[in-house]
Amino acid sequence: MNVVLAKTDTGRALSDAFAAARERLPAAGKLADIRRQALEAYERTGLPHRRIEDWKYTDLRVLMREVLPLAAAPDAAALKRAEAALKAAAIKGARRLVLVDGAFAPRLSDLSDLEKGLSIRSLREAIDGGDAALHAELFSLDNANPMVALNSAMLTDGVVIEIADGAVLSQPLHVVHIAAGAVASSMFTRSLLRLGKDVSATLVESYVAADGTKNYQAHDSLVIAIGDNSRLEHVRLVEDAAEAVNISSSVVTLGAHATFNTFGLTSGAAVSRYQATIAFAGEGSRVETNGVNLLKGRQHADTTLLMDHAVPHCASREVFRAVIDDSAHSVFQGRIIVRPDAQKTDAKMMTRALLLSDDAEADNKPELEIFADDVTCGHGATSGALDESLLFYLRARGLSEKEAQALLIQAFVGEAIESIASDALRDLAASTAERWLRARS
Repeated sequence: MNVVLAKTDTGRALSDAFAAARERLPAAGKLADIRRQALEAYERTGLPHRRIEDWKYTDLRVLMREVLPLAAAPDAAALKRAEAALKAAAIKGARRLVLVDGAFAPRLSDLSDLEKGLSIRSLREAIDGGDAALHAELFSLDNANPMVALNSAMLTDGVVIEIADGAVLSQPLHVVHIAAGAVASSMFTRSLLRLGKDVSATLVESYVAADGTKNYQAHDSLVIAIGDNSRLEHVRLVEDAAEAVNISSSVVTLGAHATFNTFGLTSGAAVSRYQATIAFAGEGSRVETNGVNLLKGRQHADTTLLMDHAVPHCASREVFRAVIDDSAHSVFQGRIIVRPDAQKTDAKMMTRALLLSDDAEADNKPELEIFADDVTCGHGATSGALDESLLFYLRARGLSEKEAQALLIQAFVGEAIESIASDALRDLAASTAERWLRARS
């Protein structure tokens, strides 16, 4: 007996969106098959829910409910709104690479006078170039994760950045994701950053909305490959509109004696999740990953990290801070795997949550899986309220209650922010935190 399953309205809408994405990003041959298989993988599960362990605290069937229609290619009006938003998000001295509603915007990007050894292309250009190795790298994310599979199926554009061995970059690279559409929609982007050997670079990612753009979904993924003896500083600032959804995924691979220093700050979006896998492929490498959630209202923010130690003599540090007000909900899931060959691993993880309201919620889930016997590993998690004795001390010296709270909150998140090597980017993150504190007052 043949059984035909009728598609729901949501399923039909997603199929229509997939057809539209296929038209906007041609992918002949194997890539077309990969995208179709990814859509099928997503449809087998649909939006992840609390019965899936990795999504236990972030049930997208409740929080997100549906995938919005694919955003239209930005027209002149959208680009004008994006240009206005870019003025507030721009970082002085950085090279801008702008994505508007999921499409690369060369007119708003800074592509002039590229340093020797630096190559920048849109994802569309990279795919059309027919480089099989590049295609495999772009689609190296694991489609067992339903939101990664959805991104693989629907991605429409992004940026591909390649830095040759020994290249010296005079500017940070700043990828700006701008939502500028006039109607509720989804945007799907994927980018690649590949560092050769003996390279030092800085990457900043910003997620912002143009004035009047409110209800949208940003589905982004990033693949990073760091060559031997190279160093990457990475800063993520999520300041999406208050009604937005941001689901971002990263896969980072380190060569030998490489360094990856990453910091993320989430203060925007109604629902956000950042999921990253960081894999050590070469000996003697080090990762420092730091994050801050600043949440209020009914915001929900989830950071899920997997640190995969597969080779000896590597070190990792994870420091995460959450400040949660009103009925907001912060989630941190950190998992460290030390594989049998990864002797002499040094891995530590610490997460702390500061609850400013009786209705605030923090779920911290640190995990260690150790299969080697000569390692130094540890983890910890705490949550609590502001210290009443410190508040009393500050108020006794003339500060208002809000001023005293703001001072203690700044000190609480300062450890994570101080991990940013660049003075300018550290100041940028601090000013973002200060804006959140002023808005809370």
